[in-house]
Amino acid sequence: MAPVQAPPSQQLPAVQKLRIRFAKRGRLRFTSHRDFQRAFERAVRRAELPVAFSHGFSPHPKISYAGAAPTGAASEAEYLEISLTHERDPERVRADLDEALPSGLDVLEVVVAGPGSLADQLEASEWLIALPGVDTADAEQAVQAFLARDEILVERMTKRGLRSFDCRDAVLRLAVGSEPAPVATCAILQVVLRHGTPAVRPDDVLAGVLDVATLPVTGPALLTRLAQGPLLAATGTVDDPLARDRDATQATATGQAVDHQTHVAEDDAAAPSVP
Repeated sequence: MAPVQAPPSQQLPAVQKLRIRFAKRGRLRFTSHRDFQRAFERAVRRAELPVAFSHGFSPHPKISYAGAAPTGAASEAEYLEISLTHERDPERVRADLDEALPSGLDVLEVVVAGPGSLADQLEASEWLIALPGVDTADAEQAVQAFLARDEILVERMTKRGLRSFDCRDAVLRLAVGSEPAPVATCAILQVVLRHGTPAVRPDDVLAGVLDVATLPVTGPALLTRLAQGPLLAATGTVDDPLARDRDATQATATGQAVDHQTHVAEDDAAAPSVP
């Protein structure tokens, strides 16, 4: 078996890069990004993956995290990349990592990375916001009041102190959903957010909604990310960021050309801001 980690003076070059989609579920949604990093690196060691290391005085594993959800939010679409010094079967890597991680941090898919940057493909996210104590009719009125505004300023404490920014501009779609609610009286908001700077989070959107409408929220809102990836501007929806990687792998195996289209023409660059 290939060594999991070579001494710093004998580091092997990376020969394979894998892209991984994983989920944060249940109580593990309260795992911070730093906590997950530690847990994942332990899982890599337990799975005996031949991870590549950086060079320099303090080598570290070549693992790149992209678009992490905020602490407290559940997610079905978290992504990272890992470089290996020996090629491994992606499905075997998925199974080994999933077994090594605690239940609630679940590895859903592993693919061989194709060309381009994964981070550049994560242009937007789709979220569900569950509001306990709020009925559908009140939520509909709040959504319409939010969408009618051109700008909604909210405040959030950042590393540089309290910051005020517009949460309305990043919202591409906002509607009241029909998904099963966790409690009897609970409205579900469906949100598609464009990624940008400053990053607008679903809790910022909720703060904006509560700023324009009074809703009787009786408990903590449950935030769940359903998807993140390339933005389909014509529809304001989110595409699969791993689709091109799967296509490239299949094309390599069959000798065919890759022709996966995830973006619309430049003439359709403006995404709708209404459901």
